[in-house]
Amino acid sequence: MKFSETSIRRPVFATVMSLLLVLVGAVSFMGLQVREYPRIDEPVVNVTTRLTGASSEVIESQVTKPLEDSISGIEGVDIITSVSRAEQSQITVRFKLSKSPEDAAADVRDRVSRVRGRLPDAIDEPVIAKVEADATPTIWLAFSSETLSPLEITDLINRVVKPRLQTVPGVADVQINGDRKFSMRIWVDPDKLAAFRLTVQDVEDALRKQNLEVPAGRIESQQREFSVTAQTDLVSPAQFGEIALKTASGYVVRLRDIARIEQAAASERSSVRLNGVPAVSMGVIRQATANPLEVADGVRQVMPKIQLDLPPAVRVQQANDNSIFIDRSIKSVYKTIAEAVLLVALVVFVFLRTLRASIIPLVTIPVSLIGVFGLMAAAGFTINTLTLLALVLAIGLVVDDAIVVLENIFRHVEEGLSPFQAALRGAKEVGFAVVAMTMTLAAVYAPLAFTPGRTGRLFVEFALTLAGAVIVSGFTALTLTPMMCSKLLRHNPSRTASTA
Repeated sequence: MKFSETSIRRPVFATVMSLLLVLVGAVSFMGLQVREYPRIDEPVVNVTTRLTGASSEVIESQVTKPLEDSISGIEGVDIITSVSRAEQSQITVRFKLSKSPEDAAADVRDRVSRVRGRLPDAIDEPVIAKVEADATPTIWLAFSSETLSPLEITDLINRVVKPRLQTVPGVADVQINGDRKFSMRIWVDPDKLAAFRLTVQDVEDALRKQNLEVPAGRIESQQREFSVTAQTDLVSPAQFGEIALKTASGYVVRLRDIARIEQAAASERSSVRLNGVPAVSMGVIRQATANPLEVADGVRQVMPKIQLDLPPAVRVQQANDNSIFIDRSIKSVYKTIAEAVLLVALVVFVFLRTLRASIIPLVTIPVSLIGVFGLMAAAGFTINTLTLLALVLAIGLVVDDAIVVLENIFRHVEEGLSPFQAALRGAKEVGFAVVAMTMTLAAVYAPLAFTPGRTGRLFVEFALTLAGAVIVSGFTALTLTPMMCSKLLRHNPSRTASTA
């Protein structure tokens, strides 16, 4: 082929092309994301609605059913599942893979807004969110103390820890579980309530009217302006106890007369324990484009500094770190790649029986494997378990083209031609065969990327990475391999005589 002939006659040109391929691949490798598995953007949308005080039956009939009836008419809906529990309705809408996640969320948002008027007035606004696979925490931290209460630990986390962790590169959000938020708890005595002829609704109305945060405006004069601050909100149990509920026979019935008031946690319906010890957990969620290994490493580096700002009584433990599994899995694949390269090198040397000839196809392996990273970056792929598995399988394939070219050139050298002439003739004879073999291998693996459904989404990076490695190896076999054969191969008369 003309391409091979040009590479043989201009070895510097062939070398520069291969080095450029390696350079682009190496630079692309540094910028590729690292994941456990390929990213599969399934169009799944969650609709969460809260109605305080409602039973599961009320949630089912008045919230979940109207929303389901409206959402079911959206085009492309595959599966709708719902869970109605006390005070909360959660609907999960899974669309067909052909549907865009953004379009799916917009359609669900439109259908929910249509039936908003049919839902109870007291509900919180429905929360509509796309479900992302990356929205799970990468690393979990647990905060515990023998002297501080969960309320105080939660306050420290919100004021000191959370803002610092959110500034770590690659962190999208911080999730807190088992937290206890400060609130004023009012425990109403039903007997006293009945004695004063009051109801719980009367207590609620009094709280709404007398515990307010209102803007007070400002006072202006010709030369000065003053901002007015009205402290109308209540902050202590004693202040809440002074709330007047009614006047009976000249006696003002106050909240303290019918209830016990204390400052406590707003809710204790969830709890976290680490090794049997009560704790408050914090999960660090990474950004969709962030490297989980770098995020986890950044969190581990900043935690000692945060620990210095916390009281000595607070103990911080790493409860779980998903990046460890990802890191060890990738390292295991790298080890497998190294072992495969050594085995291929041994097999090539055993059959070619000369070190000079064995070096030529072995050079194809790093050039092809590193060069394919450039194609992965251009396609938006990531370094994950499946793409690395493709590279492991490609090791045995990328040397095939080079061995075919090498063997044909080596045969002409043994017949007495000079390495230069043997390279020209040998490359010309098998050039189209190498192209055909390369395209055949690529055509075998590439269609796997077009498999419909979730399987196709999962294996698209695997298939195209493997096909790309084969194509790069074919290019190397037609350029670098014949050039190296013309420089490294030597005629061995004794071997020719023994063969004869």
